[in-house]
Amino acid sequence: MAISRKPPLTEEAQEKHMIALAMDLAEKQLREGTASSQVITHYLKLASTKEQKELELLETQKKLMDAKAEAIASTKSQEELFKSAIKAFKTYSGQGSEDDEPEY
Repeated sequence: MAISRKPPLTEEAQEKHMIALAMDLAEKQLREGTASSQVITHYLKLASTKEQKELELLETQKKLMDAKAEAIASTKSQEELFKSAIKAFKTYSGQGSEDDEPEY
C-alpha cells in the first residue's frame, strides 16, 4: 500500500523524488537478482576508478570556475574603488569636481 504524499512543489523536487524512487527500485532488483544488465552495468561503472577520477576532475574544474568568477568580481570591485578614490583626490586637490567626470 503506497503512502500518500504531498506532490513536490518544484520541478527540481520532483526530479529528486523520481531519482530516489528509481534508485530504490534498482536496489531492490539488485538484491533480488532481477536487475537488468543495464542496471548492473550502470552501478559497476559508477564504482570504477575511471569514473571516480572523472568526478574528481569535474569537481576541480567547478572549483576553478568559481575561483575565476570570484576573482573577476573582486577586480570589478577594486576598479570601482580606484575610480572613486581618483575622483575624491581630484576634488580635494581642486582639479575638478565629481560632476566634471563622466560616469562609467
